[in-house]
Amino acid sequence: MRIAIRTVLVLSMCGVPAGPALAQDFPVTIAHAYGQTTIEAQPERVATWAWGNTDAVLSLGVKPVAIPFISYGGGDNGIHPWAEEALDAMGGEMPAILAEGDEPPYEQILAADPDIIIAAYSGITEEQYERLSQIAPTIAYQDAAWSAPWQDVTLTVGQALGQAEEAETLVAETEQFVADTVAQHEGLAGTTFIGLNDYDGSLAIYAGLDSRVKFLTDLGLVYAPSLDALGGDDENFYFSVSYENADQLVSDILVSYYENQSDSDAFFAEPYIARLSQTQAGAYASIVGIEQVAAVSPPSALSLRWGLEDYVAQLAAAAEKAE
Repeated sequence: MRIAIRTVLVLSMCGVPAGPALAQDFPVTIAHAYGQTTIEAQPERVATWAWGNTDAVLSLGVKPVAIPFISYGGGDNGIHPWAEEALDAMGGEMPAILAEGDEPPYEQILAADPDIIIAAYSGITEEQYERLSQIAPTIAYQDAAWSAPWQDVTLTVGQALGQAEEAETLVAETEQFVADTVAQHEGLAGTTFIGLNDYDGSLAIYAGLDSRVKFLTDLGLVYAPSLDALGGDDENFYFSVSYENADQLVSDILVSYYENQSDSDAFFAEPYIARLSQTQAGAYASIVGIEQVAAVSPPSALSLRWGLEDYVAQLAAAAEKAE
């Protein structure tokens, strides 16, 4: 089963930019879920909070003064390897590492003395936004929490940092890199997919708000039409399908994400998964390893350069086996 290929726009970042090259007028006002934030002058001390924001700032050649500890894929120091490489290339003092948690560590952030706080990809509450705004102008997410595409995050951060044009160039180059990587694998675009996992006694099927689903469609794959009748939509991160209805999961390939190989093997050995035509044909891609999963959950201009080629190769290998 193949579906017509959608037009895909994709990008190529050859490295971290040296810094701002073009002037941008200030003040700048950015709208978001909790209103508007006005930035009076180009920020010099940037704090980031929540997943992905650090990547966006680093990709524009700016070193934050404070960044969140990321336990998932961040290693002992709480920094993803692609972000660590960028920081090492910049040299100098490392940013302060903010304690991980559902609540921002306000005292730590205050001690870093930021003149802007970036949480453009986050789930901060309105109360948290108000408290952070007492420290420095804060950029919250624009629509639904944890749902902004990496392109939008990059563009928002570029505007906030006075690098709107540089951000547009970065997005365009990175999208071209993605397109070129996909083009190396004939037949991948147009492949229908289902992203899934085992969760709480049923199958969790990733839906339209999930960053992994958004990115797979960016690659030119197609969200399986069979999911429409099962509850798939663009308003949720996932929905449940009972094991008994697993045979209704019709697609070219399956895609799953696991921290280790043994858990992945156990999942695909379960009878309700093993009997699916995709599994029997070997038409599935299991992305294994915390860093590999983190690189696309969600992706960023930095993480795409770090892990995209292996990710696309696994998807293409699964697509080649599709019936």
